[in-house]
Amino acid sequence: MTGRFARGCRLAAALLTVAACQSAPARVGALPPPTERASGVVTWAASADRLGEGVAGQDYRLIVHTSVGGDDLRVRLSNAFGDRPLTVDDVHAGIRARGAALRPGSNRRLTFAGARTVTVPAGGTAWSDPVPGRVPAGTDLAVSLHTPDAAGPATGHWLAMQTSYTGQGDHTAEDGGAHWTRTTGAWWYLDAVSVRPSRPGTGAVAVLGDSLTDGWHSTPDTDRRWPDYLARRLHRAHTAVQGVADEGVAGNQVLADGAGQSALHRLDRDVLSLPGVRTVFLFEGVNDLKAHTGVRARDLIAGYRKIVQRAHAAGKCVVAATIGPFGGWPEWDRRDDAVRRQVNRFVRGGGEFDAVTDFDRALRRPHDPARLRPALDGGDHLHPDDRGMRSLADAVRPSSLDCAR
Repeated sequence: MTGRFARGCRLAAALLTVAACQSAPARVGALPPPTERASGVVTWAASADRLGEGVAGQDYRLIVHTSVGGDDLRVRLSNAFGDRPLTVDDVHAGIRARGAALRPGSNRRLTFAGARTVTVPAGGTAWSDPVPGRVPAGTDLAVSLHTPDAAGPATGHWLAMQTSYTGQGDHTAEDGGAHWTRTTGAWWYLDAVSVRPSRPGTGAVAVLGDSLTDGWHSTPDTDRRWPDYLARRLHRAHTAVQGVADEGVAGNQVLADGAGQSALHRLDRDVLSLPGVRTVFLFEGVNDLKAHTGVRARDLIAGYRKIVQRAHAAGKCVVAATIGPFGGWPEWDRRDDAVRRQVNRFVRGGGEFDAVTDFDRALRRPHDPARLRPALDGGDHLHPDDRGMRSLADAVRPSSLDCAR
């Protein structure tokens, strides 16, 4: 996907009008669970979605930003939306220097069950073997992979808010950037990275969210999504929870498939399967309301309860955030705002979550609570800008992310 196409998809995320950038309808039943769970703690992740068609002979150099540092790096490749096996015959990971160029000597080959080639079944995932060596927190990691015969539906995350690079001819082992001549605004086939932290007992939080979590209206290529700010706060606070997995999907809903599979549908694959996740942070619901589907407060609350039940059954804490205001957005109306306020009352006082973060209070105007504060508004009256993203992260109490479960 070229940079021009990526920018087109980003615009579609805001307008929610371009069907090509949305997922295909979900297949009947849940996707197969991963056949293997990695050890360690997730340091980066992005929700899987459909990305169009795979390209044979393509190189991808994917830039991701770590949250927790550690040794024994592993990556997870995903073919969740593929309709045929996906072969990847060369995978490397190294520390980025600048652009597509890597820090000399940092690029290491990854293997899968000892082999350099892996075939990921349709609907499946594959974890690499651990790679010795230290990966620092807050580092740009470049994961390079080659797909010799890719075809059919591709899997990845299209609203990366991060420039990555593509090429032809398998240059994954090279440190230099000369052969990476095109850019992409998506992460292809890669959906998680884990490390083994040096401090025992270190865990992670996975944020189940929509475009506000995906970072729309934050500045691209600067890691200013609110989960990025949160990761930096946790690192400074030296909390037990250090890893942050951003599982936001633009346009995502709790109850219905559409722009990405629903939160209920993707919970196991995108969140509960990640290594070291101690807490699920739930920040979804605005898209269920503004879609004008007639969703009532009790419907959304029932969806929240199902997520809590499944997360608790998996031994995870659940922190819920209130839904922020969106007055001034073209789809806003009084009925949906009334439902939003009902749902927020439940979140604040329902007692069903291990902790609550009041994002509504952090974002709303004091004298017009249906609208974002002007100083935090990214311009469309729904998505916060960089300052608003920081305000969301600052509203989270680090201690709330670690409960007795």
